[in-house]
Amino acid sequence: MKVGFVGLGIMGKPMSRNLIKAGHQVVVYDIIPELVAELAASGATPGKSSQDVAARSEVTITMVPDGPEVEAAVLGPGGALEGAKTGSVIVDMSSISPIVAQKVGAACEARGVEFLDAPVSGGEPKAIDGTLAIMVGGKQDVFDRALPLFQAMGSSATLTGPIGAGNVTKLANQMMVAINIAAMGEALVLATKAGLDPEVVFNAVKGGLAGSAVLNAKAPMVISRNFKPGFRIRLHQKDLRNALASAESMKVSLPFTSMAQQILIALMNDGRGDLDHSAIATFIETMAKIEVGKGDRTQ
Repeated sequence: MKVGFVGLGIMGKPMSRNLIKAGHQVVVYDIIPELVAELAASGATPGKSSQDVAARSEVTITMVPDGPEVEAAVLGPGGALEGAKTGSVIVDMSSISPIVAQKVGAACEARGVEFLDAPVSGGEPKAIDGTLAIMVGGKQDVFDRALPLFQAMGSSATLTGPIGAGNVTKLANQMMVAINIAAMGEALVLATKAGLDPEVVFNAVKGGLAGSAVLNAKAPMVISRNFKPGFRIRLHQKDLRNALASAESMKVSLPFTSMAQQILIALMNDGRGDLDHSAIATFIETMAKIEVGKGDRTQ
C-alpha cells in the first residue's frame, strides 16, 4: 500500500519503520529534516510537506504531540487535506481530544476524504516491536481498509465506535495507567519504608490480583531508577487534561484522575516533565523522603 507518515518522533519513527518492514511504500515527513533523512536511510521516500506526503499516498498517517499539531498537519496550510485525493484516507494516531478528532473528521468528510482517529497504547517499546494496542474511531469499511497497516504496527486494533471514539477509549486507558502508576508508587514507597526489598515485594504480588501490565512494565523501572522516557510525563499530563475537559463537558466527576493530573503538573514544575511516566512514583518518594530500594533519604 502507498502510505504517508507525518511525525517521526519517539513513536512515529518505529511505527513507520514497521510499515516499511511489512512491505508498504512509505513517504515520510517531519518538521525536523534529520528525522526524514534517518527514515529515508531505512527505505522510506522523503516528503516535502504533509500536503506532498498525502498527494502521494492512499492512506496518510499523522502521529504528532497534540490537537493543535494535528490541526496544523491536516487542516493547516500545506496540510495533508490539501494534498489528499478524494476517497483516500487520513488516519490520525496521535492522542488528542475527541472533540478535535471530530472537527478534523468533519473537515475531511467535507472534502470527500475518509478519516479515522486511531490512538495507540504501549509506548516506545511496543512501537518498536510492532505490538501496540490501537483504538480506532470511524466507519467499519474505512477501518477494514486501514487494518493491514494497523496489523504492521500493533498486536491489536479495535474499532470502538464513530470518529472520536478511539480517543475516548485512549483517554480511558491513560486514566487507568496514571492512577495505577501512582498506586504502585505508594505501595513500593511503603514497602521500602518498612525495610522490605521492593523487588521482592514486586515479585510477590505480580502474580496476584494486583498484577498488571502497568506493574510489570513500570515497577522494574522505578526499582532500577531508569526513567528514560518511553512515554513522557508531560504527554501523559496532556492526555489527562483532555480527559478532564471531556469529562467536564459531559458533567462526569473524575476525582482520581484529577489527583493524578495534579501530581503530573507538580512533576513538570519540578523539571521532571521529560522523564518516563513511571517517575510518577518519585512524587510519592519526595513526600515520604524515601527512594524506592534505597531507604530513608534523611539518614
